[in-house]
Amino acid sequence: MPAPTASLDEIREICRRLPGPDLEAGTAVRTRQAELTKPPGSLGRLEDLAFWLACWQRREMPACDHPRIAVFAGNHGVAAARRVSAYPVAVTAQMVANFQSGGAAVNQLAKLTDSDLQVHEMALDRPTADFTQGPAMAADACAGAIAYGMMAAQPGVDVLALGEMGIGNTTNAAALCAALFGGEPSAWVGPGTGVDTDGLERKRKAVADGLAANAAAMTDPFEVLRCLGGHELAAIVGAIIAARQGGIPVLLDGFTCTAAAAVLHAFDHHALDHCVIAHVSAEPGHRLLIDRLGRAPLLDLGMRLGEASGAALAILILKAAAACHGGMATFAEASVSGAV
Repeated sequence: MPAPTASLDEIREICRRLPGPDLEAGTAVRTRQAELTKPPGSLGRLEDLAFWLACWQRREMPACDHPRIAVFAGNHGVAAARRVSAYPVAVTAQMVANFQSGGAAVNQLAKLTDSDLQVHEMALDRPTADFTQGPAMAADACAGAIAYGMMAAQPGVDVLALGEMGIGNTTNAAALCAALFGGEPSAWVGPGTGVDTDGLERKRKAVADGLAANAAAMTDPFEVLRCLGGHELAAIVGAIIAARQGGIPVLLDGFTCTAAAAVLHAFDHHALDHCVIAHVSAEPGHRLLIDRLGRAPLLDLGMRLGEASGAALAILILKAAAACHGGMATFAEASVSGAV
């Protein structure tokens, strides 16, 4: 992970000046949809997705020809200190090696969707601090991870699917959600990779302790991220910001990825307008978080793997939306009579 290239104050200023949608492109999509050989609205959410793609790609004919899947991997001090996962911290690096050798689920989905897969190691040998004792990251480390994540949104990418890998990071996700949205910390805590009853209680206690230890420092959503998040979560925030600047719609994966994105929602309720939640995870906090964000996920398949697997799968739906919109004939082209 490179040295930071921005401060948190600079990141905040960028977020205050995020570009909006291209509504002229969206209007062109709606006009064309009214002329296609189908009853109005009969493709349901595929029509809405075509409109969304066009607005944020800022072009009248949306596409999903060059999708990228970006997986950010990070290690967490709370995982080692509080035993909040069913797996040892060493599994993060082992899974990164599995991604790199093509053996993970996301590798197969990347091939299926003809997507560019990039896996980013976020200082795995330097985990964040145990957030139950104070902030997980220093301000420069958090800003540096955000800046690093921005590099995932490069010119030529037309859809960005985001995900993460990090043993213990559902604990961080639960803590972020509790700090951003309130409620009992235990309501946000789930089994993650499959902890037993004792492990679940350790997670709940770690989240409560982290909230208490950092209460005075969490003065805004970016401070919440710094205190309770992790390198890979901060990188996801950066990727979302840069995608907005670059005209790239975003697919968010499961609970941890959406929790990272929620930092931006808490800062500005319109900061995630260019994002769609790909699926609802089996992790119970994810459905609660989706409700708080007022979103509707694309898929509900009982998945809870992480590693951008749900977001990768949802690329197929965006491809379908773009293909139908661009490939269907109009009533005039097909010599088909319209409604009377």
